[in-house]
Amino acid sequence: MPGFFHDTLGERDRAIAIAHIRQFVQARFAQPPVRAVLRNAHRAGPSFEEAERLAWPPQRNSLQDLRWRGVRAGLRLGGKLSEGIALGLQTGFDSGSTLDYIYRNQARGRGPLGRMIDRTYLNAIGWRGIRIRSSHLGELLREAAARLRGAGKPVRVLDIAAGHGRYVLQALGSGAQRADAIVLRDFSPPNVTQGTALIQALGAGDIARFEQGDAFDPAALASVQPAPTLAVVSGLYELFADNDQVARSLAGLAAAVQPGGYLLYTGQPWHPQLEFIARALTSHRDGVAWVMRRRSQQEMDGLVEAAGFRKVAQRIDAFGIFTVSMAQRIDA
Repeated sequence: MPGFFHDTLGERDRAIAIAHIRQFVQARFAQPPVRAVLRNAHRAGPSFEEAERLAWPPQRNSLQDLRWRGVRAGLRLGGKLSEGIALGLQTGFDSGSTLDYIYRNQARGRGPLGRMIDRTYLNAIGWRGIRIRSSHLGELLREAAARLRGAGKPVRVLDIAAGHGRYVLQALGSGAQRADAIVLRDFSPPNVTQGTALIQALGAGDIARFEQGDAFDPAALASVQPAPTLAVVSGLYELFADNDQVARSLAGLAAAVQPGGYLLYTGQPWHPQLEFIARALTSHRDGVAWVMRRRSQQEMDGLVEAAGFRKVAQRIDAFGIFTVSMAQRIDA
């Protein structure tokens, strides 16, 4: 601006600059907000490009390649002492068995050194966030059950990728908020076996059952009986980059849950260890690298909204990694 030097807002005549700023800001706020359309973010955009970079291995024998080879070797060595690392190497670090181990949060290993390594593993920021996510799931499960009871509706739960089902069973398998029915589903036979045993151990055999099923089969989800009033999908969609696949799953849930019912779903808009996870950890899918495409909360909420749900609540951990949201099924 003419006559102004370095400190524009510290000048004697700064009122001139402030007037221009005010005019600009007011004009922007006067415009209706424009929501970005993120339905195809799995095909193009920042998160797509980030996931593509992580999926591409470092140049062989480069310093980066040698570094990550060393990290993987360290994990294999740690797996000989730490029970948690050994389980992750065996079943995948994203498996239901690994998550159940993280939820229990009890360091185990060979001798004091093994337990110390296991405790360090359990205290990784991602696993701490996972345990907070489990707590938030419990809170919103109980809140959703209370809302259903208040509306005179039964509490019939369907978890489409339950792992071992611990968080649902602990929240609604007993006590004042005990559900009328709980159906737990998972694609993995070992998870079904372990989850069935957990149902009996927690005394929920009269209301709960565990069955094998595909969380991305909309027809199968729509036909689950008894028809759910509270659907849960935790930690699943974060593992699959394709929004078309997620939309099919949500369509099945929308067909299963009648208007007035609820959906609990999780998100992962950010993670501080994305490269470590992609370069060093293996997934439950035949031991391939665990590469995740981050979804912004807006992207995840948009998929849920498009399926016929209206978001009513959200929780997020202090690290900003994992979200748990509750949405209500609305009339089409």
